[in-house]
Amino acid sequence: MTAIDFVSTTADRTVGAVRVESPPLVDGDVLDDPAWTGVVPATGFRQTAPDEGQPASERTEVRIVFTDETIYFGIVCYDRDPTSIIVTDSRRDSSLSDSDSFQLILDTFLDRQNGFVFGTSPSGQEYDGQVVNEGAGGSGMGGGGTSRGAGGGFNLNWDGVWQVRTAISDIGWSAEFAIPFRTIRFSPGRAQTWGVNFQRNVRRRNELAYWAPLPRQFDLFRVSLAGQLTGVEAPEGLWRTLRVTPYVVGEAVRRRAASSSTDTALGDIGGDLKYGVTSGLTLDLTYNTDFAQVEVDQQQINLDRFNLFFPEKRPFFLENAGAFTVANSGGAAFNDPGQTELFFSRRIGIGAGGQAIPILGGARLSGKVSDGVTVGLLNMQTDATGGSTPGNNFSVARVRQDLPNRSSIGALFVNRQAMGRFADDNDINRTYAIDGRWGFGQNGLVSGFAAQTETPGLGGDDQAYDLAVDYNTQAWRVRANYMEMGDNFNPEVGFVRRTGFRKAEGGLFYTWRPDDLLKIQEMQPHVTFNRFWNYDDGFIESSLLHIDNRWEFDDSSTAITTWNIRKEGVVNQFSVSGVPVLPGAYDWHEVSLNYNTNGSAPVTAGVRFLASGFFGGDLLTYGPSVGFRRGEALNVNLSWSRNEIDLPNGFAITNLVTTRIAYNFSPRLFAQSLLQYNDSADLWSANFRFGWLQDANTGLFLVYNETDGLGDFLPAGAGRSVILKYSYLFDVLD
Repeated sequence: MTAIDFVSTTADRTVGAVRVESPPLVDGDVLDDPAWTGVVPATGFRQTAPDEGQPASERTEVRIVFTDETIYFGIVCYDRDPTSIIVTDSRRDSSLSDSDSFQLILDTFLDRQNGFVFGTSPSGQEYDGQVVNEGAGGSGMGGGGTSRGAGGGFNLNWDGVWQVRTAISDIGWSAEFAIPFRTIRFSPGRAQTWGVNFQRNVRRRNELAYWAPLPRQFDLFRVSLAGQLTGVEAPEGLWRTLRVTPYVVGEAVRRRAASSSTDTALGDIGGDLKYGVTSGLTLDLTYNTDFAQVEVDQQQINLDRFNLFFPEKRPFFLENAGAFTVANSGGAAFNDPGQTELFFSRRIGIGAGGQAIPILGGARLSGKVSDGVTVGLLNMQTDATGGSTPGNNFSVARVRQDLPNRSSIGALFVNRQAMGRFADDNDINRTYAIDGRWGFGQNGLVSGFAAQTETPGLGGDDQAYDLAVDYNTQAWRVRANYMEMGDNFNPEVGFVRRTGFRKAEGGLFYTWRPDDLLKIQEMQPHVTFNRFWNYDDGFIESSLLHIDNRWEFDDSSTAITTWNIRKEGVVNQFSVSGVPVLPGAYDWHEVSLNYNTNGSAPVTAGVRFLASGFFGGDLLTYGPSVGFRRGEALNVNLSWSRNEIDLPNGFAITNLVTTRIAYNFSPRLFAQSLLQYNDSADLWSANFRFGWLQDANTGLFLVYNETDGLGDFLPAGAGRSVILKYSYLFDVLD
């Protein structure tokens, strides 16, 4: 099936929703429920992998009905061998990639760029998220990735109020989704036509099949190739939502100092409010915002002179984050993620050292204000800390006009201003930006931004520009990018890895699926090149020629083989794990191998090996990872990474050990632990979380944290804490 066939087939995909007086009993049993009788199902799924364009190996049926308040989806996933169904995890929003699963996307504004994703596995897992700009900058294949920075292209942390139940039987497995109209936003009016697509994963075959067929270079997020859902009638005014989520939290803390310790018991209250202003626009208010239940950051070892990127994890900032995302603001060089974020919400309420800064409250207004116009307005206020550090007010304004064929134009304004008795008059920082995307054909996209910052004392050289061109076909992908950033570009409520550079990059990617070659299912060879020059004198700061191939085998194992040719120009001395690196120009080669066994198997293993030159010396990096799974309940993962750094001015060894243990009593009841040992930072840490979830990820959370040093070293914030938090969602208008 050619690319033209995919487009024409998709254009014919239409399914109708049927109004019913008596809703289905949401228990996972579709075929025996009279509410589904006589409803014509959507079927005829076609594969994207492994046999692109061919009919799916197993039949899938999707029926859709609705009442005045809720839309229901009844899914029957036939399977000739139900004993071979694979489920690896049942916790809410955990990845569906390694399980048999079903996902749907609803383009409720029919703008062919954005949508809501809902998914499940045979265990009854709840999986939901928001797609912006067809997932540009987010994870691929609907596989459970989280959005990066301010939202990326897929926001997994959006948590709606909805239900799903599943059942496994001798015909396979089935699922029933109940999605209230109040949970989603949509265009005004009673008669609704939405974009829709359905994805089924048959894990033992590595099979991905779609109702509206997609060529291999795209995934579920490609809503411009979705089919249409007709016949939906949304009752007037039902979008008007008023949900209040108060919380109460108690915390017992012991902090350790060099020769003493202090014990503290704390208690607090706060909450959030969500109000549907229109059918497309939502107002969120937060008071005394708390994120005690959020998992701690995973530690990293910095082997370079640039800033490390830690993703945003706090739910309030991640919900509707796509409304604030600037086109191509990721702007990253290949193998250099997180280069630029013009707005990075992690700067609000988290200090430079990762410490929490109290958030007094804030408001966010986001969504669609008219056909194709998306707005995002955010204002947050933090408290003063430490008796001398001022509080700050953060304001963000974003507007985007969607245009045909995946195109858009937008603008962004970000303001930080110190407030209170400790604040200086000129303690402010502002960012201004315009951005755009232009889609040409089905495969091409041009995107970029122009931005400037305003910081007292930093004048001139405070601009940044980024322009990228992507062309993505079934077998080939081509990318070119140019970016420059002045020395004084300073988005304090953003993230940049480096400043004062000009960058050019390009890449050529090829995907090949051989018919019968050494049990290889797919190969993805590619070559990329990027180079950073100093903004003022053209001195080469970084250069990378990257030659890579990703191998996927019939047994679902994967290997990545890499050869890199690098050049690094160091202007200012810096240290790697305490060993100094002097200014100069350095050239080296590096080779690496990454191998991982089938991620859906009960026992998994992986290994990483890298041998490289390194700033005039040598670097050897290696380490294994192992995993154990018992059904969808117990998951254990252990990884160890060791770096042997041999430089002209010294030798160092670093070890980073991470252990994750998770047990799911049910899709809404779980216990997790994260243990980390990092001898580069001379510390170890433990994080334990118990969660009893209710609607929209509220509920009861018990959290234990401990951080301590290695040997005689005592890190800042050393000690332990026990936190108990309970939140509950009140649907005032229900």
